[in-house]
Order: sequence, then structure tokens, then C-alpha cells
Amino acid sequence: EVQLVESGGGLVQAGGSLRLSCETSGFTFDDYAIGWFRQAPGKEREGVSCTSRRDTDTYYADSVKGRFTISSDNAKNTVFLQMNSLKPEDTAVYYCAARSAGYYYRTYRTSNEYDYWGQGTQVTVSS
Repeated sequence: EVQLVESGGGLVQAGGSLRLSCETSGFTFDDYAIGWFRQAPGKEREGVSCTSRRDTDTYYADSVKGRFTISSDNAKNTVFLQMNSLKPEDTAVYYCAARSAGYYYRTYRTSNEYDYWGQGTQVTVSS
């Protein structure tokens, strides 16, 4: 059974940092692409960052480029999202998602390309 469990969310002041973790199980980590998405109240879910299988490629939304960093610990089957210089507009529920990448080393940037989702972790940035 595929499972994705996010953690690391919380309340932080503007300018602060948080590190989100997505612990995965139930699949061969090296064969899957992982993405981070977020959804603020009243807004659609949006892509934040994603990584291809084996971290050969990464993607960042323009709104987080230069502030967020995606990384993986293959030994722990875990993907991280380091978030620095946080802004109030980063407030949202953050989700990680996974999908089999087949033979492809590419990123998947839209939510409908993913098959498995975690339950989300709340990030609140106060001004």
C-alpha cells in the first residue's frame, strides 16, 4: 500500500523558515516522481515544486523560486521541502504527491498527473 505522510508544518512569522518532510512507503522510491502542492482557502491547488525520479530534474513555481528547495533522502524514502523567507501568501495546506515515472526522468507539474497523495500539513505565515 502506497503511503505518503507529510510533517513539519506549523506557524511561523514572515521571513522565517520551515522544513516539510514527506515520508513515503509502499513503492520503489527510485522509480517515482514526487511533487509538492499547496492549497489556500478558497483557492485551487497549485504546484510548488517537484522532482523527477532519482532527482535528475527539479521544478519550482515562480512564486517560490529562490526561496524553496526540494531534496530527497533516498535511504529514508523521504522528500523534503525547505522553505525560507516565508511570506504570508505562502499560507496553505501543503501536500506531497507521488506517481510512477516509468522510464522517464522528468518532472510532473500538475496535480492531475499524480496518483497518490498525503493528507497534508498546514503552514501558516503571520505578518
